[in-house]
Amino acid sequence: MKCIRVRFAAIAIFCAFAAGMMPSASRGGLVAAWAQNLGQRDVSGSVVEGGSEPVTGATVFLKNQKTKSIRSYTSAKDGRFHFAQVNMSDDYDLWAEKDNRKTAVKTVSSWDTRKEFEVELKLK
Repeated sequence: MKCIRVRFAAIAIFCAFAAGMMPSASRGGLVAAWAQNLGQRDVSGSVVEGGSEPVTGATVFLKNQKTKSIRSYTSAKDGRFHFAQVNMSDDYDLWAEKDNRKTAVKTVSSWDTRKEFEVELKLK
């Protein structure tokens, strides 16, 4: 319910801005806030098993929830992976697989404003 309220508030502010009903000082702040959510981010992290043993050669998937397009990356010797230029205005599912084992799916949300999204994926 909170998410819906936040989206309605954002839409109302944007409509007021577009209609010119907000003072110019407020519009400048709104544009700066809006610009922070646009652009690209890096999604990176590591694939581990057990306690924190790095997994080499796991396939990490990044799936756009809207377009269903999938990018993949093979984890390095230290279990690390990295996706560059991930659109901040879209939501993504992130998971890893190796030898018929899979991690839990993590969500990279468009509401998360971090330019660097770091996560640990644990194989089950």
